Amino acid sequence: MYAWSFSQQQHLRTTETMGELVLAAVLFVGSHFSLSSTAIRDTITARTGLWPFLGLYSVIAIASLIWMIWAYVNAPYMELWPQTRWTRWWPSLVMPLALILMAYGYAAPNPTMVGQQIRAAARDPAPGILKITRHPIMWGIALWALSHIPANGDVAALILFGGMALLALGGAAHLDHRRRTTQPDGWQRFAAVTSYTPFVAIIAGRARFSLGDYDWTRLLIALVALGVLLFLHRWLTGVPAWPD
Repeated sequence: MYAWSFSQQQHLRTTETMGELVLAAVLFVGSHFSLSSTAIRDTITARTGLWPFLGLYSVIAIASLIWMIWAYVNAPYMELWPQTRWTRWWPSLVMPLALILMAYGYAAPNPTMVGQQIRAAARDPAPGILKITRHPIMWGIALWALSHIPANGDVAALILFGGMALLALGGAAHLDHRRRTTQPDGWQRFAAVTSYTPFVAIIAGRARFSLGDYDWTRLLIALVALGVLLFLHRWLTGVPAWPD
């Protein structure tokens, strides 16, 4: 009777913690999409102004992210597939590209980002990293998240990292839709030489890759960030970055 009661309590605890993680992930992803929708955004900003809205947006985003991470840390390990040496190599192989995209993405003027507009009259509407993808930061986040799903192989990781990838890639598509609607003329010129998916515009011949377009200090920043993450990974997560 005691064993059965203990088992039931453990099952209830597992259900509660996983439910909390799901709820936190839904709030994190859902709040981004809902607050970014044109109708809700315009309704709120009409009453509060842009910057108070962005402040509210940031508070909700940060609070829901902290809650999601906290729920993930406390969630039980429920295996979906066994961790193997080759699955644990995925983050190490993918993260250099992810960090390069993010390092260059934060440095480049990007009309798909909040607060920036398409430079319709610019000689080159998509300089540098934007020729690889018009959403370098979003793809960097998505690659980071997606590479960690096979490495962990459990339900909690699928929820956390899957939610992050969904937000990044879905958010990128939403930004495309907004710019296409609000700036149709500039968007056509910008989209003609860029692509949502990395390297598609270059492969299709709509954009030209040139090393001269890139500031090499950004590559150095990405490599330094990679080294720091590799060094601190065990301390931050409890597991080494490199497979044993």
